Amino acid sequence: MTANLENTGRTTAQNAQLALLLEVSSTPKPGNVDREREYPELRFEQFLAGAVGTHAGFAAVADGDPLGPAFERAIAGMSHQTGGNTQFGATLLLTPLVAAAGGGELRPDRASAAVEETTVDDAVAFYRAFEYVDVAVPEPPEGMDALDVRRGGDAEPALRESGLTLEDVMSRSADRDGIAAELTGGFGWTFELARVIERGEGSVTDRAAAAYLALLSRELDTFVVTNHDRETAYEVRRRANEVLDGEESVYRFAEDLVDRGINPGTTADIVAGGLFVALERGLEV
Repeated sequence: MTANLENTGRTTAQNAQLALLLEVSSTPKPGNVDREREYPELRFEQFLAGAVGTHAGFAAVADGDPLGPAFERAIAGMSHQTGGNTQFGATLLLTPLVAAAGGGELRPDRASAAVEETTVDDAVAFYRAFEYVDVAVPEPPEGMDALDVRRGGDAEPALRESGLTLEDVMSRSADRDGIAAELTGGFGWTFELARVIERGEGSVTDRAAAAYLALLSRELDTFVVTNHDRETAYEVRRRANEVLDGEESVYRFAEDLVDRGINPGTTADIVAGGLFVALERGLEV
């Protein structure tokens, strides 16, 4: 199930869970729930419970089960807490990475192959996962209401009629969704953040927080775009650069984003992916 089992005593599925736990524990992580900051309706403890709930799905895909049903199973388990959507995007990103690691060496091409080999059944299961929690997503393109992911399982006839695989669904969203872009674009940021974390100093959670800020300073967070607008996403990126340049306090930045409800969730999801890659490659905790 994992090349690291003899070295760490953890399975690949457990490393995926640990990546989720380390991601939410890292701080400061401006705008996102962490061990020092939370929202009234979304708490740190709920993220911990969500991570625990993903195990059966991760274990299934590590053992070779299809991506879609394994992802749906992970989300069903994640939903067994009172906060709603805690790690939908991170779990989606992790699922093909776990598939690649469970079947051999974890490399970008193997993770991409796991996505490329998906079927219509995988797409249907992905849509059903939206029935467990409310997920903020962009409005579908004009004329595509029948394929709106928020329809959940009700979209199955349209998916089967169109013959869309999970890879097809992700490709259609890649221009406006950072996780879809990772899944269909070679997992570039995921593996880059793994290198940042591996080369960093201090605790793993400190390295993860640094990786988060580094990505936030370079890429527009698509979750911010979806929930707010592109202008707000540009502001977040600009201020992240000001923090790195020593022009603003990271703690003031973090508090301001939480106060305004600006949550760069896509960035946090990709950090979770980077943590998993680093753990699978031997990062010690």
